[in-house]
Amino acid sequence: MGTARGFGVDIGGSGIKGCPVDIDGGVLAEERMRIPTPHPSTPDAVADAVAEIAEKFGWSGPVGVTLPSVIKEGTAHSAANIDKSWIGTDAQGLFAERLGRDRGDVVVLNDADAAGLAEMRSGAGAGRSGLVVVLTFGTGIGSAMFLDGKLIPNTEFGHIEVEGHDAEKQAAASVKDDLDLSYPEWAPRVSRYIQGLEKFLWPDLFIAGGGVSKKAHKWLPLLDIRTPIVAATLKNDAGIVGAATAAAALLEH
Repeated sequence: MGTARGFGVDIGGSGIKGCPVDIDGGVLAEERMRIPTPHPSTPDAVADAVAEIAEKFGWSGPVGVTLPSVIKEGTAHSAANIDKSWIGTDAQGLFAERLGRDRGDVVVLNDADAAGLAEMRSGAGAGRSGLVVVLTFGTGIGSAMFLDGKLIPNTEFGHIEVEGHDAEKQAAASVKDDLDLSYPEWAPRVSRYIQGLEKFLWPDLFIAGGGVSKKAHKWLPLLDIRTPIVAATLKNDAGIVGAATAAAALLEH
């Protein structure tokens, strides 16, 4: 019996990357293709890039696509680090048209939700029950929440208010870089952010993702929070893996 495969495309502010995925293993099945995100990153320009990636691999099955947006029934309701013209766009319909697929063969989901799905299936959250929150620290702060392994979509925990400011403006990895903060200087900012979340939620586990998770040993032990926190394991591949997993699930229905 062959390995189950899916196809995922992860759309970010700087790059669009995708490839086939080994669903059972939770890993990329081939070397991913990356295209710089068009400027301006309009729906038409981005859809062309997604189609180029799918065509490069000769993929003919269902496709999963992530967007840095709140997604409801295939429509984008926000736009972070992509052109604002995405707001109100029927992303599912647009990608289906460009890819030559039926609408039902394309799934579009929030990028942090996709990364969370991958971590819960094949990464740091595998086998974990209860309330698990995945936080991705990058240009902003993305979030995904799971109750007994089931996704509660479109959380925007990066935008809670902490000390009068949008949390991601205080604690994103980009803030650490922009202000040239050391890990001991940045960690208290992350602690205050997570403490703010803990006022509203009593999670059983936090999973910290994003590029900064590669150095998790330098800052996770410095956090002053009550909830256990571990580093994400799939790193920058999580979005592609999560999108492909969601697409492969279409075949099961």
